[in-house]
Amino acid sequence: MSRNNDVQPTAVNLICDGTSIKGDVQASRDIRIDGYLNGKMQVNGKVVVGNTGKIEGDINCKTIDVSGRVEGNIIASEMVNLKSTALILGNIATDKISVEPGAKFTGSCKMGEAAPAKDEKKK
Repeated sequence: MSRNNDVQPTAVNLICDGTSIKGDVQASRDIRIDGYLNGKMQVNGKVVVGNTGKIEGDINCKTIDVSGRVEGNIIASEMVNLKSTALILGNIATDKISVEPGAKFTGSCKMGEAAPAKDEKKK
C-alpha cells in the first residue's frame, strides 16, 4: 500500500513548550499549541491552546479549547471551551461556548448569526 494513501485520523500537529513561531499557520487537521505563535491560524479541525500556550493573532477553526492565553479574535464554527486558566483578549464568534469558573475573557461574544438581529427587532 502506498504511503500517500495511509490516513492517520488521530494525527495532531504539535507546537511544544519552548517553541516560537512567527507567521500564519494553516492546518487541515487538529493542532495543539503549548509554545508561542505570533500570527493568524486557519484550522479545519480543533485547536487546543495548552496551559503554557500563547497565541497573538486571530484564530479561525471548528472548535477550540483554551487553557493558555489568546490575544486576538476567535471564530469557531462549532464550539469554544474556555478552561479555568484561560485568558482571552479579543472577540469571540461561535455557535456554542463553555466557560469554566476562573477563565478571564475581555471582549465581546457573538453566538449565531441571528442573535443580534433578534435583539434589534425587540427594541
